[in-house]
Amino acid sequence: MTGMSVQRAVLDATLGIIATDGPDAVSMREVARRAGVSHQAPYHHFGDRAGIFAAIAAEGFTTLATKLRAVMADAANPSQRCLEAYVAVALEYPGHFRVMFRSDLCGVSTNPTTAAAADAALAELQRMVERIIGTPSDSGAAFVWASALWSCAHGLATLLLDGPLRQELPPGVALDDHIGAVAALLGDMVDRQAAASGFHPYDPGR
Repeated sequence: MTGMSVQRAVLDATLGIIATDGPDAVSMREVARRAGVSHQAPYHHFGDRAGIFAAIAAEGFTTLATKLRAVMADAANPSQRCLEAYVAVALEYPGHFRVMFRSDLCGVSTNPTTAAAADAALAELQRMVERIIGTPSDSGAAFVWASALWSCAHGLATLLLDGPLRQELPPGVALDDHIGAVAALLGDMVDRQAAASGFHPYDPGR
């Protein structure tokens, strides 16, 4: 294996463990065994478990930023589309998602690469706020909106990924349909509140 392929094998093996057993079950020895590399290879490329988690978190935040940026290119319903994209990332990349927001694992505050990736994802969320309410003179107001929207998206994603919501769906209700309906409801509530507050959304088409 080349150096890059060993790194990828280590990351994929770790993600597999996280997806089935959670991040706390990750050990360097088991990662090496599943990756089919020497016991020293994970240490050589990542230093320790924290280095692996930091790389996984950076990948996850980069993916999230890319997905949010892609849906933001659509001028219609940015809040609904971004919520759907956020949940889709959680469900498609559960190993990443379970690490990204664990400050005790992922190194957002200590790893520059991870921190930069997290900041890029937050920047996309802030751009979404601009699309909804424009650019308020009070930066605190913009962060309140960003925090509220992030909380809604993260709460739904967590309830579906590790909570009871998926199992509680009514008979005959498809998961994608339910996510779309929740996103549409929240998007409508956000748009109505923005209008009631007298905000003037930024229109990229103008």
